[in-house]
Amino acid sequence: MINTADFKNDGKPMIIDFWATWCAPCKKELNEIAEVYDDWQKETGVKLIAISIDDQRNSPKVQPYVDSKAWDYEVYLDENQDFKRALNVNNVPQTFVINGNGEIVWSVQGSDENGGLAKLHDVVVKVAKGEKPE
Repeated sequence: MINTADFKNDGKPMIIDFWATWCAPCKKELNEIAEVYDDWQKETGVKLIAISIDDQRNSPKVQPYVDSKAWDYEVYLDENQDFKRALNVNNVPQTFVINGNGEIVWSVQGSDENGGLAKLHDVVVKVAKGEKPE
């Protein structure tokens, strides 16, 4: 159990990404971010927190998948989907960008095949500079 109030990143931006093992676009997005995550961290200090909404039947698949991809993210299970409901997430993937004050400043639902990763990067860079994303 973790309290989401404990999600902190020393005043730097955070990405909270809701995903599931059965969601191909979710896994594609997180795997693509994994390829550039070190660069993003060096540039902006961003931290990514991946929240799996897999239920109790599917949750045993989460850790083996994460291990096989060597994600350098914090990964949590939301088996009862309490956090998902609290943030009004209807479908995955759903991505939130949180500013250094812990406020949600940007969100996107679904997978954007046309520059989604570049847009997310642009948002994180702006937030890291203290600017408002578009």
